[in-house]
Amino acid sequence: MFYKILAKINKVLLPSYTKKGLDLSQASKLQLAIIGWRYFVTKKALDQY
Repeated sequence: MFYKILAKINKVLLPSYTKKGLDLSQASKLQLAIIGWRYFVTKKALDQY
């Protein structure tokens, strides 16, 4: 339940780089960290079932 709530908060607060068409080879370290965090939280939220 915790990760589902956290995933919803991430969706609202953090930018979506896929919608912006960000090239991963051109991404900064901060952008890569945000992508990694969103992936981690989304994976945990889906694995709870």
